[in-house]
Amino acid sequence: MAEREFVLTPEMVALREAVRDHCARAWDEPAVRAVSEGQKSALDEWRVLGEQLGVLGLAVPERWGGAGAGLVEAAVVAEELGAVLAPVPYLSAVLAARSLLGSGDEAACADLLPGLCDGSRVFAVARADAAGRWAAAPTVRGVRDGGWFRLDGAAAGVVDGDAATDLLVVAEGPTLFHLAAEAPGLTRKLVPTLDLTRPQADLRFENVPARLVGGEGAAEPEPAEDAAVGLLAAELVGVSRTMFDMSVAYAKERMQFGRPIGSFQAVKHRCADMLVELELARSVAAHAAWAHDRAGRPDGDDPALAASLAQVVAADAAKRITGGAIQVLGGIAITWEHPAHLYYKRAVAAAALWGGRTHRTRLAALAVEGPAEGRTVHAR
Repeated sequence: MAEREFVLTPEMVALREAVRDHCARAWDEPAVRAVSEGQKSALDEWRVLGEQLGVLGLAVPERWGGAGAGLVEAAVVAEELGAVLAPVPYLSAVLAARSLLGSGDEAACADLLPGLCDGSRVFAVARADAAGRWAAAPTVRGVRDGGWFRLDGAAAGVVDGDAATDLLVVAEGPTLFHLAAEAPGLTRKLVPTLDLTRPQADLRFENVPARLVGGEGAAEPEPAEDAAVGLLAAELVGVSRTMFDMSVAYAKERMQFGRPIGSFQAVKHRCADMLVELELARSVAAHAAWAHDRAGRPDGDDPALAASLAQVVAADAAKRITGGAIQVLGGIAITWEHPAHLYYKRAVAAAALWGGRTHRTRLAALAVEGPAEGRTVHAR
């Protein structure tokens, strides 16, 4: 865990370089396109992240197969994966891990977390609604059936829900349940999305057997959601960084009127504005991870407020930077063959994910009225 905010330790720098090297080998543009178009599976590289690099369980205690680090380290990984649009379920894994840890169910953690950490299990969490917001009220109901429960209802827009081997479902109560993705009575339907690198699925539950995680009505999904939102912001920093670097490199090389286009004031100022946006997004994303790791400490900050702030700033920056990059790159950027549209789609789609614009309302409530009121507007 970083002792100083915004300062990466030598271990974090080494982690960043290891993940960056892996991404350069595994997730070049053809590989990303192949997975997004259904021509290749991402699961082999997913297992590499778990078994060889050990980054899937960074924020999981060592006794359950993790590294015992924090969200700051996980954010380092998220930024590098975002920079190459790696089509792997990393954010879903973190959301699932934080949900399990927050449940206080040690038996479930001991059973499920080792597989999450080594990549042999792929998790998805059913919590949001069809618009991508955290659902104001769960749309799945659990009924006790002996020592198990039966689930009925539906969940829309479940990120990575099509490829998952395991599902965590926030049902009425709120109550957290775990079930195998191949459980009888569960139907999964892949839905079309703007961002082909991040698949989503609609789920329908008809008398599906499920295991209770934690107590009935005892789930507290918000801390896990805030952790995932903070990492989504870090991922968007990676998206923005790649498009900024691409723009600057092109502006130095593209010649017009006998000089690089980067020497023209309009292009120069656009790139400067993009850099300011990028650095601001990087700062708020880092602060969100730092605040989460220090939740409840006198030297910390409100992790809910920090997460919403990071989502608002990083999402807006990513949309503006990817859009600005398309302007700098010119006509080539609007072709299917160029990767600019993939980054722009990731930025736009991610801005609507896991709360989307509702974070603005929540941020205002948290800042003005305090945590109690702020949390009630989370899904409005």
